Amino acid sequence: MPINLSLTKQLLIDIDQKSVAPQDLTRAGAHVLDWVACASLGADSAAGSAYRALLTLDAGGPCSAIGQTKQLSMQNAALYNGALGNVLEMDDIHRSSILHPGPVVIPAALAAAQQVGCSVGVFLRGVIRGYEVTIRMGEAIGRSHYAYFHNTATCGALGAAAATAAIFELSQQQTLWAIGNAGSTTGGLWQMRNEQVLTKQWHNAEACRAGLMASFMAKHNLSGPEYILEGPQGIFAALSEDSCPEAFIQTHPSWRIYDCSFKPWPACRHAHPAMDVLQELMREYGFSSDEVAHIDVGVYQDAQVFCDRANPQTSLEAKFSIQHGLAAMLLWGAPMLAHYLPEAFSQAKCSALRGVIRVQVNAEIERRYPARFGASCTVRLKNGTQYQREHIDTLGDPETPLTEAQRHAKAHMLLSHSGMSEQQIQQLCQFDWLQSGNISTFSALMRNQHSE
Repeated sequence: MPINLSLTKQLLIDIDQKSVAPQDLTRAGAHVLDWVACASLGADSAAGSAYRALLTLDAGGPCSAIGQTKQLSMQNAALYNGALGNVLEMDDIHRSSILHPGPVVIPAALAAAQQVGCSVGVFLRGVIRGYEVTIRMGEAIGRSHYAYFHNTATCGALGAAAATAAIFELSQQQTLWAIGNAGSTTGGLWQMRNEQVLTKQWHNAEACRAGLMASFMAKHNLSGPEYILEGPQGIFAALSEDSCPEAFIQTHPSWRIYDCSFKPWPACRHAHPAMDVLQELMREYGFSSDEVAHIDVGVYQDAQVFCDRANPQTSLEAKFSIQHGLAAMLLWGAPMLAHYLPEAFSQAKCSALRGVIRVQVNAEIERRYPARFGASCTVRLKNGTQYQREHIDTLGDPETPLTEAQRHAKAHMLLSHSGMSEQQIQQLCQFDWLQSGNISTFSALMRNQHSE
């Protein structure tokens, strides 16, 4: 093995020396609120219904099952909550790593925090470290990995291990073991994108559980491979053709959680850039759906691969359809959850609009990806008028961030749809993330949203 320090140890040395300021805790709290809102409504989905089977296998424990009154064991809470945050496709995203840190890292950290009864601050510090490892891993693993593997699961498992290691107060050696063991079984194949299945939620749940349990077992001295990334049979050798190990240990002036985007709309993030551009054109020029003859959309390649879908057959496929996102905006305005239901995407008028929208790869937009998620739209009206616009960044990205009021409005919309009371929603949105209280002061607000 190499005589130099492992990549993982170099990273741990770096982040162990990094301070956490009050504004960092507040930022982490914003991501936790966003996850709670997404997961609460995700519990009402087909995946949520399937995962409620875990409630029948669990005698109870100290950990919250979001949207349920029943408490679960740590491991089952991680599985249940880990399955729900990405269901709506509204969870946070990091662009250059092409993944969603929140739905894996946060439920793992929450389960660990409730298991040990730590403070809110310790929980948030774990979340911050989990995001750091997840994001760096995503940037290091390369684009070739994303062609076949679900980055959120692959990289999120290591982030979940890092987050929970901090909460369990593992030593540096134990943390190395935890990350190594989480990495040794990590994965998540994209084949499920070719079939109408719920496997994506299985990926996230398993990544969440794997990271959590790797840390729990490391605390009991279950050793793991330190060179899991760069070793001759490690992740980079096995799962990537263009890995960049240097990206994993590159120093940054601030925590990487600040580089994440909040998603404003209930669709795949790859569809958002085009939706953002069209919304601006509609706002500026005021044309209607009846006036549109054709729309040409320029995107980066992954957006075309995942979201060039002119005839979606399910709500999930509609969320992964640039054509549907644009058609729905033309017909009904600002994107809403209802626009992705069968009664919306099956309408003849909506289908006809999708048919006049063409999605193509734009070389310049592809060149900037994945550091920037952009798109261009050229709208041709039936009277011959043409409008064109391009965005380099998309609403919700760090360069064009959502305001706190916009983030809270999103949370309010999702939580109210999930059945949460207005009082409870306000308490969540106004929660003091800088308080010194026990994690129970927060987790109590997640309960009693639904009957079991």
